[in-house]
Amino acid sequence: MADLHAAALARTDQLYERVKRVIPPPEWATFAEDVDAILELKKKHNAVILAHNYQTPEIFHGVADIVGDSLLLAREATKVDADVIVLAGVHFMAETAKLLNPKKTVLVPDLAAGCSLADSITAQDVRLMRQRYPGVPIVTYVNTSAAVKAESDICCTSGNALRVVESFGAERVIMLPDEYLAQNIAAQTSVKIIAWKGHCEVHELFTPDDVRQLRENHPGVTILAHPECPPEVVAEADFSGSTAAMSDFVAQRRPPRVVLLTECSMSDNVAVAHPDIEFIRPCNLCPHMKRITLKNIRHALETGQHAVTIDPAIAAPARRAVERMLAL
Repeated sequence: MADLHAAALARTDQLYERVKRVIPPPEWATFAEDVDAILELKKKHNAVILAHNYQTPEIFHGVADIVGDSLLLAREATKVDADVIVLAGVHFMAETAKLLNPKKTVLVPDLAAGCSLADSITAQDVRLMRQRYPGVPIVTYVNTSAAVKAESDICCTSGNALRVVESFGAERVIMLPDEYLAQNIAAQTSVKIIAWKGHCEVHELFTPDDVRQLRENHPGVTILAHPECPPEVVAEADFSGSTAAMSDFVAQRRPPRVVLLTECSMSDNVAVAHPDIEFIRPCNLCPHMKRITLKNIRHALETGQHAVTIDPAIAAPARRAVERMLAL
């Protein structure tokens, strides 16, 4: 057993070089066998792993083939040349990958990896909104179930929400379900946005006092906020954007000291590429994202669990809503 462990450590040593600033050697030693096994299982099953920016570094940098925010993962899912897709993220992301790859096997390692935003609205809620506001276009955030997407006109992500909202040329647009994202987009456009009262349980925790305290404790810090944060937090920040936009900001502007007001694994993953930048980490963890682990990714590849299925009657209109977004 000791020899097998030593061999796994040796085979994964190059991978560890990438993450050694954020994962201590004793911790990597507990990951090496699973990482090694997953790399072999991917070859065996012609599988790829798509990982969201909020995944932990051993997944994000250790076993993932494609990494990014919801928009990038949706785009790249359409280009995947593999028989099996493992979605290292929450359930709605796996559903989106399945919508775009109906003939491929899409696995989600833990069925309980949900989302407070996705849980905040149902298909029936969307139908009632359409009845209440006849003729008003409905934009649905990708952080929703396939059933909700199926009731909408088009999907959006935090990275393209403004463009999607303005694409209709309409005076009013319904934007579901994140209230804060809708309010932050409304501040950037003349389109009147009708919002829903859903919130992300990670981003709604940040407050303007947090921002002011960060500036007091870390003079000169640059503060980046995700647009799912409350508008008063976004107003106090130096920049607001999707996780991809935050990552690009760090790479292009190279602030000496930075805070990312989002799920805290994001900072670890961006920090790997920028050893010269100091990352201050006000850590809000997403309990759903953290349900995805190396062990259950390995189990998914070994057993084929849990395969995502979507009712064809829901899949067709939901796919149209996602494809309309991608066409923009």
